[in-house]
Amino acid sequence: MAKYSAKASEKVERAVHEMKKGTLKSGSGKKVTSRKQAVAIGLSEARDAGAKVPKKKADK
Repeated sequence: MAKYSAKASEKVERAVHEMKKGTLKSGSGKKVTSRKQAVAIGLSEARDAGAKVPKKKADK
């Protein structure tokens, strides 16, 4: 069984594409340059949209 839904993959793909174009902004309004941060933003948007995404890991 897949961990992530197709909708989640689309959101992440869009976020990474925007990051590469230089148009992706973080919550504070700054430009995102990290691929990891772009993936995290895409997963967060997918969660908000109700897509099947595993829960966030707890901070240590």
